[in-house]
Amino acid sequence: MEIILNQLVYFGFLQCIFLLGIYAFSTKARKNINPYLVVLLVVLFIGLSGRVLYALGLFGGTYRLIALSEYATFLFGPTVFLFTRSSLTAQRFTKKDLIHYLPGLCYAVVLSVYYMFSSPALIQERIQSGQLYWAVVIFMGAGLIVNSVYWVLSFNAYRTFINASLDELSFSVKSRFLKNFLISIGFCLLVWLAVYLIGVFGQSWLERDVRPFIWLSIAYVILFISYYNIKEPSIFKMAHFVASKKYVQSKLTLKELEVLKAKLDQVMTEKKPYLNRNLMKADLAEMLGVNSPDVARLLNEQIGMNFFEYVNYFRIKEFIKLASTDKAKTLTFFGLAQEAGFNSKTTFNKSFKKIMGTSPREYFTLNPN
Repeated sequence: MEIILNQLVYFGFLQCIFLLGIYAFSTKARKNINPYLVVLLVVLFIGLSGRVLYALGLFGGTYRLIALSEYATFLFGPTVFLFTRSSLTAQRFTKKDLIHYLPGLCYAVVLSVYYMFSSPALIQERIQSGQLYWAVVIFMGAGLIVNSVYWVLSFNAYRTFINASLDELSFSVKSRFLKNFLISIGFCLLVWLAVYLIGVFGQSWLERDVRPFIWLSIAYVILFISYYNIKEPSIFKMAHFVASKKYVQSKLTLKELEVLKAKLDQVMTEKKPYLNRNLMKADLAEMLGVNSPDVARLLNEQIGMNFFEYVNYFRIKEFIKLASTDKAKTLTFFGLAQEAGFNSKTTFNKSFKKIMGTSPREYFTLNPN
């Protein structure tokens, strides 16, 4: 197991250096990569360097070298959260964000005083008395809590963005990569929690042996994401779709809303804006001569749909209409869906089933004419 762990550490360390090198020497990479990923790579570099030095037997091969990795324990969660937030909102780093790293700073001070710079005799005494074991239990438990809390904040930020996009966009944002990233981190934390609890309740050897692999799995997820952020930076740039705007409350009267509803029906029927695959609520508001909050209020109070549902309802109607024309003889279902305004097969299938209660194929089997 030690050989496998060392090989994974070496590979991860070299990948980390490679990605940091690209960022350092490539102007294009510096321009496109999310800066929080660079912070994560630096954190990984610090953590992995201690394990590499220990595995190579440098500086006497002291076990304290591995403790260098522990400095990174409290830094993953906050940086993952800040990375997620910046991807979704384009919010830049401010001095206030430094507070997120306060637990990591406190832990670094405690670790340095309690272990890294303590005398060998004092460390041996703490080992024999069992004090060091409980210190590790407390530190690792605290690290697990801090990282888990920030993971929850990250996932809540993602869910908030997705819900907001349904009120602003008529199409699905390509956010699966970020979602899978968060799910992977969450899975690693769940395994860490299980192993930690097993260790606390009597199998400390298992926690001690497995924890490095969990740590490395998180490292590899981050390396994978960093690679794709350099290769395809647009994957993580979603903030421009749902720009944060100052909320302006709609002041329309009920009678004015009814007039606006009639105008909306006319626009949707005659101009068919839903055929625009990238239609946004702001575009429709401009066509109606009102602001976005007015459209949002109209959809919520008079129609009972969000913007995403409303526009795709018209696209489904258009798709069914196209299915009875000559185009249906030369195009697939998704080809017809694209003609109707959809830009995603998944969105089309989900929208069709939600509105019609069945899949497109089943629908036309039951309604051949």
